[in-house]
Amino acid sequence: MAVRVDLNCDLGESFGAYVIGDDENVIPLITSANVACGFHGGDPVVIRDTIALCVEYGVSIGAHPGYPDLQGFGRRAMAMSVSDAKAFVQYQVAALYGMCAAMGTRLNHVKLHGALYNRAAADYPLAHAICTGIHNIDARLTLLALSGSEMVRAARDIDVRVASEVFADRAVEEDGSLVARGKPGAMIANEDEMIRRVIGMVKDGTVESATGLRIPMKADSICVHGDGENALVFVKRIRSALMDEGVELGAF
Repeated sequence: MAVRVDLNCDLGESFGAYVIGDDENVIPLITSANVACGFHGGDPVVIRDTIALCVEYGVSIGAHPGYPDLQGFGRRAMAMSVSDAKAFVQYQVAALYGMCAAMGTRLNHVKLHGALYNRAAADYPLAHAICTGIHNIDARLTLLALSGSEMVRAARDIDVRVASEVFADRAVEEDGSLVARGKPGAMIANEDEMIRRVIGMVKDGTVESATGLRIPMKADSICVHGDGENALVFVKRIRSALMDEGVELGAF
């Protein structure tokens, strides 16, 4: 049986006069898009236009909720209770859900953004609350979450659909968590190294951690950050490399 994997990108993160990413060129090359919900990036017009592009190219649409932190792009930790975090996520998911319905399509998945993604990956009570909140909106929604994380465990515990995500452009610690962006080597900039890591995660289910230890990483979906300056190049190279390896691309 052929190996199949999803290729996703965090998109729709422009807002107002500020353009972030190359969405128009990236969307035709991916299989799933995580659309910012207006709190770390995005606005109603950007959301509408991003959904329209996804519909045009047959790309699966997901909500990408984060902390209310436009200035910090959602990558700063915030002292927010579990209950409040759940409400903030539900609010953002509901916005994307409604916009999709208004445009004759449907929301398929949810992926947290930035600091909230990292916190929930390690904090089971938060992960459980967020998974419950997503399930309460629509039980058909799939959670896209870091491979091996508490989010994956919480989703399985309450019977939420879940897909395991790995990152093409991020280094990982020995426990599978993402290396903090402030640390040297946190971002994978070398294209050949990135391709080797992606192929290894997809075909072998392993990756080399920042310390050199080979660890398991289940790859249902590969993420490329849409705000990275090399996002379009990375997406093109990943697609080509996976096709050369006989890997099928398709939404989870």
